[in-house]
Amino acid sequence: MRVAENLNAALHSLFAADPRLYLLGEDVTDPYGGAFKITRGLSTRFPDRVLSTPISENAITGIAAGLALSGDRAIVEIMFADFVTLAFDPLVNFIAKSGTMYGTPVPMPVLVRCPTGGGRGYGPTHSQSLQKHFVGVPGLSVHEVSPFHDNTEVLMEIFARAEPSVLFEDKVLYTRPMYAVPEPFTVEVTGGVARVSLDARPDCVVIAPGGMAHRVLAAMRSLLLEEEIVCTLLVPSRLYPFDDPFLGVSGGEVPPHVFVAEESTAGGTWGAEVAHRLHQNHWERLARPVTLIHSEPSVIPTAGHLEREVLVNETTIHRVIRETLRG
Repeated sequence: MRVAENLNAALHSLFAADPRLYLLGEDVTDPYGGAFKITRGLSTRFPDRVLSTPISENAITGIAAGLALSGDRAIVEIMFADFVTLAFDPLVNFIAKSGTMYGTPVPMPVLVRCPTGGGRGYGPTHSQSLQKHFVGVPGLSVHEVSPFHDNTEVLMEIFARAEPSVLFEDKVLYTRPMYAVPEPFTVEVTGGVARVSLDARPDCVVIAPGGMAHRVLAAMRSLLLEEEIVCTLLVPSRLYPFDDPFLGVSGGEVPPHVFVAEESTAGGTWGAEVAHRLHQNHWERLARPVTLIHSEPSVIPTAGHLEREVLVNETTIHRVIRETLRG
């Protein structure tokens, strides 16, 4: 099963299980089924609860807030994550605040889905990774789809919390198979964090969101074969609040070198938040500060060869890790 199929199946499962659930978005109904076909078949099975809307991200998100406050549940599909900026006001100033500002806790089960990232040649305004703009908003959780986390479990957990969430879905993942890792690595998922590893005591650990996983894995394989550097990859399903994957483990199990790779540009990022937490908790065990790997500080070009120069890729990750460990 590919990631897109897994996500589609998860949505079908949620709608079949919960008659209070609605989905709103642009062109989400059949036969189109969404720009990336993630909502395919839903409007045919649940015609009264899957609704295509006008092009107004602000209004769509506001309606979702009203549904949640009325006792229903809502999923919003933003066709491209870049345009979630148009929903920033209702999402950050109303939805995220509404759970706690009425004198008693209020359930706010709203999920905003955001197809994100580059690598598809869509250009400057359809290729950005804007996760960092939602990290640290009180009352708002941030998640990212990965090829190692079953989306039915992820979505059920999100709605079980009845809290507003943003789910980023890297577009390059949609056609990739679930649970696939290159030999000789193996994958296991514990407590919401996928661990792809070869050795219990690696030379370094790379922490990355799901959309970066295949790029990190390719770099890990080349580092192993060419440099004899053993890496472990940690992929959390929930980016914020961030759960430190090393808390509670002995000092010998915390690697001396930790890297965080993400596709966003540097400055106030999720990776910086991760590094801050790890420095607080494990500074004495680290050989050097956590190394952050970002895309270049540039708009994202449409031309493929230029886009590859800007975005983080396998070569970037390989080079940074090799230079840090060998330099």
